[in-house]
Amino acid sequence: MAFLLVHRFPMFSLASAVDTMRSANQTLGREFYRWTTVSFDGEPVMASNGMKLNVDYSLRNTPSNDIAFVCAGTVIDFPEKAAVLAALHRWGRRGWALGALTLGSHVLAEAGQLDRHRCTIHWENRAAFQERFPTIECTGNVYEIDRKRYTSAGGTTSMDLFLEIIRRDLGPTIANEVAGQFQHERVRSPSDRQRVGPGRDLASKSVALRKVIELMAENLEDPISVVSLAKTGGMSVRQLERLFSLNVNMTPGRYYITLRLERARALLRQTPMSILSVALATGFASQSYFARSYRLQFGYLPSDERRPVA
Repeated sequence: MAFLLVHRFPMFSLASAVDTMRSANQTLGREFYRWTTVSFDGEPVMASNGMKLNVDYSLRNTPSNDIAFVCAGTVIDFPEKAAVLAALHRWGRRGWALGALTLGSHVLAEAGQLDRHRCTIHWENRAAFQERFPTIECTGNVYEIDRKRYTSAGGTTSMDLFLEIIRRDLGPTIANEVAGQFQHERVRSPSDRQRVGPGRDLASKSVALRKVIELMAENLEDPISVVSLAKTGGMSVRQLERLFSLNVNMTPGRYYITLRLERARALLRQTPMSILSVALATGFASQSYFARSYRLQFGYLPSDERRPVA
C-alpha cells in the first residue's frame, strides 16, 4: 500500500489504516502487508494535528503498489495540488487501484478517478461534494469498495475499510482477530451508514425511524411529504409523528427542515454557491423563507456565514 499525504492530512485516519495492517501481520506471524508513504517532493508533511511525518518517496519515484491512497483532511487546496492531480491521473491510466481516506475522495474526484464509480466521504463534506461532482454517486456509507476504488469517510472508518480488505485477502477469522486487538466490537460493512448529522446517533433507534430519516437525507432538494414518508415506514402519519416525538423529541416536519438547514449551512461554508442557489438546493422555494428559517434555526442569517470574523 502507498499513502500519498497532502498538507494537513488526517493522522488518525492514516494511523488506523496502517496499524490495522500491522496487526494483521502480527496475527499471521509474517509480513503480508507492506506500506510506504509519499509526498509531493519527498519532504516531511504536516498533519492536521500539527505533527510532521517523514515520508519514503516523492511523486516522481513512487514504486508500483497494490493500492495507492490519497490522504487529505482539513485542506483540499494546497500549493502542490496540480502535481498531485496529475500523478493520480497518471496512476489511474496505468490501471492502479486507488483509494482515499477522509477528504481524499474529493481529490480523487478532481483527478477524474471516481468517474463511474461509487464512493463516500465524511458526512460534513458530502453536500459540497455532491454539488461539485453531481454525476458521481457519493453514498452516506462508512466506506465503499467499487472495483479498483476504495474510499472511506474518515476517522474509525479507515479501520473498517482495512478490516474489509483483510477479510477479502485473509478471511473473516483473521479480520475478526485484528478487530479484537483494537477492541473494535463490530466490524462495519459497506452498507453501514454514517451519522446523518452532528450528535445524531440513530444506531439504537427503530429500523422504521432510521429508514424514514435516511429517506429524508437523500431527498433534501425535493422534500417528500409527511404522508409519503409515513407510507415508506409502513405506518400512519399519526404513528410517524408519535415515533419522532418519542425518539427525537420533534415532529417529522421539524426534523426534516433541520436536516435541510444543516445541509444548507454546509454548502454555505464549503462552496461558493449563492445564497439563492443554496436555498433551492435544500428545498426552499424562496430566499426570504430560507433566510427566516435559517435565522430561526441558528440565530443568524445565511449571509452571516460568509462575513469575515472581526
